[in-house]
Amino acid sequence: MLDIRGVTKSYGTRQVLTDVSFVVGDGRMIGFVGANGAGKTTTMRIILGVLSPDSGTVLIDGAPVTASDRRRFGYMPEERGLYPKMKVAEQLVYLARLHGLSPACARHNTAALLEQLGLEARATDTVESLSLGNQQRAQIAAALVHDPEFLVLDEPFSGLDPLAVEVVMSVLAGYAAQGAPVLFSSHQLDIVERLCDDLVIIADGEVRAAGSRDSLREQHSSARFEIRTAGDTGWIRDVPGITVLDFDGDYALFESDADAASQDVLHRAVRLGTVHTFSQQRPTLATIFKEVIS
Repeated sequence: MLDIRGVTKSYGTRQVLTDVSFVVGDGRMIGFVGANGAGKTTTMRIILGVLSPDSGTVLIDGAPVTASDRRRFGYMPEERGLYPKMKVAEQLVYLARLHGLSPACARHNTAALLEQLGLEARATDTVESLSLGNQQRAQIAAALVHDPEFLVLDEPFSGLDPLAVEVVMSVLAGYAAQGAPVLFSSHQLDIVERLCDDLVIIADGEVRAAGSRDSLREQHSSARFEIRTAGDTGWIRDVPGITVLDFDGDYALFESDADAASQDVLHRAVRLGTVHTFSQQRPTLATIFKEVIS
């Protein structure tokens, strides 16, 4: 478990992080979202030891992270950091060897990752000759080639086409399934919503919301409901405490001013006939994000 606890950071008189705290649990995918300049990259660099906090600490299983611990991290920076004139496979083997892997293990991991990420045909190409999307895949492979136990990835889906996004999502989900804590930032909120178990939303250097995806959606749910029945739903307009927002024969979207009113709609609908669906509308991550940072 990775525990970021009370981290504060300033550059001169400008404070960029204020008491940032959240936990990345074992086997959990954490979506770290915020606008440009919110503090995501600074937080990640502090986790990796690239920057030092003014106060606060980063813990692994309750103990402060050491330089030795950080060798167990897989880090992908937002800016590409590979050697442009080096061949892709050669570079991955080199990076794996720097992390202490044997030559055989480094070659094995490189071949496996190139296959998983769809880069095996580009193994002997130089990085600079790759498309931007394939450079991004190579950068992800570089973060994974040494079998890290923790993943910290800054914008891993940037520049990827939809097919490549699916490939990378599958690879990262595989690491989480093996128990690795995975922290990733992204501006692509639809991807975060699909992939993450938990969310951390940061704005102006402060954590504005944190928790499981489902619990945050529950907290920010509105009193809007959808119902589809076997018959006409026009009668819902006459139910006290209900405002119909959309109506189309057997379907209605309505807002309730109290739980009792929405339950009254459901009970009346059941008495009148078959109810195919009845559900409360859940907000998207984009909706929650706009709400908590405003």
